[in-house]
Amino acid sequence: MATIDECLGALDRLAENLAGASGELRSAAAPDRSLSCHVTDLDVTFVGHLRDGHLKEVRTVEGVPERRAEIALEMTGDDLVALVDGRLNFARAWASGRVRLKAGLRDVLRLRSIL
Repeated sequence: MATIDECLGALDRLAENLAGASGELRSAAAPDRSLSCHVTDLDVTFVGHLRDGHLKEVRTVEGVPERRAEIALEMTGDDLVALVDGRLNFARAWASGRVRLKAGLRDVLRLRSIL
């Protein structure tokens, strides 16, 4: 089971990937959206903001935040790490229920290209 530090590391790698992106990937990460990732096995949620191709202001909240982000993900810590490392396909994980996503259709399509 992934730890909180490993999950934060995965989010840092995601932020680095977004910051270094170009072309279509960069435009997919460009919208200004609140983002949360609830890690079910740790019962913590990482809350941040996707802005200008960067993941900013990431903080850890115990449990599920009262206010839902515009893009809300839910998965295990191991799946978060695997997604960011490219070992888990986002579309397959979402289709199988390993990853839950609540977002508008446009955001779903953008997130698919980011992950």
